[in-house]
Amino acid sequence: MNEEFAEIITHPTAMLAVIFGLDLLFGDPVYNFHPVRLIGNLLSWYETKLRKIGLDGKIGGIILVLLLLFSVLVICLNIFQFLESLHWSLSWFWSVYLGWSFLALRDLLVHAKHVAKTMEEKNLLEAKRKVGMLVGRETSHMDFAACGRATIESVSENLNDGVIAPLFYFCFFGIPGMLVFKVLSTIDSMVGYRNKRYQNFGWCGARLDDILSWIPARISWLLLSGTASLIPGLSGKNAFKFGWQDYAKLSSPNAGWSEATAAGALRIKLCGPIWREGKLAHDNWLGDVNDREGATFHDIYRMNKLALASALFGAGVSGSYLWFSGFVPFFSR
Repeated sequence: MNEEFAEIITHPTAMLAVIFGLDLLFGDPVYNFHPVRLIGNLLSWYETKLRKIGLDGKIGGIILVLLLLFSVLVICLNIFQFLESLHWSLSWFWSVYLGWSFLALRDLLVHAKHVAKTMEEKNLLEAKRKVGMLVGRETSHMDFAACGRATIESVSENLNDGVIAPLFYFCFFGIPGMLVFKVLSTIDSMVGYRNKRYQNFGWCGARLDDILSWIPARISWLLLSGTASLIPGLSGKNAFKFGWQDYAKLSSPNAGWSEATAAGALRIKLCGPIWREGKLAHDNWLGDVNDREGATFHDIYRMNKLALASALFGAGVSGSYLWFSGFVPFFSR
């Protein structure tokens, strides 16, 4: 009986269901020893040391990526092997814990809901403050419509980075795949800026993150389009059309796929004027030229519904693949 239970619960499909369920139920708790926070702290330590010895250009950035990937993988694999030597259940809990830490669906939807509620209460100052927790752009110029579109853009883009991409890499490479993606995503979010300090130093991490996100971004386009066709009031046809037509309007090779698809699904225009460091960084609109600009709190709720349904659909497809293919990625046995 114990062997049968172990075989069932360690199957990657069961692991995926547990990981996804934990995120939906509890979100991503904030605490000092969260794996992503520890990765970020280690990154900052490496960056400081590299800059002190003059490695603050592209070579230093490459070394940073290699050091961080090597350190994190060695630590996590050694913990896994040590726990496996004690009992299979301990290594299973470790794998599930890491997988849960690398998904970010519930928190994304909750943050978006908070913005929608402040917009519904017509509290622009608070809406801008909460939007600032979701996006890196300047919020001082925003009105309610701009707050709404920034929130929807964040939900659509982070659906790929925080859910679809981790699911994709779990399917083919197990927990180590999720781990590598999360490390590179963290590097990109911390040093992948196009400014004087990080233009060269963050180049390697940003490019690798773009490469790893390339396939998942296009899967997100298909998932969002297919799901939108099943939800009343949304347009799957428009989602598919404008995802394909407008994705290249953004400088990012990946973000435009999900954002343009969301614009088409909701029948609104997204992006538009974006300010960074007091300068207009972007003024291209995504979506049908005849649709209204920006978004209301109703649109945010609709986007949340679309994101949740798409994530569930993606998890279902991933679980089915793992079940019927018989593929067993490492860290999941």
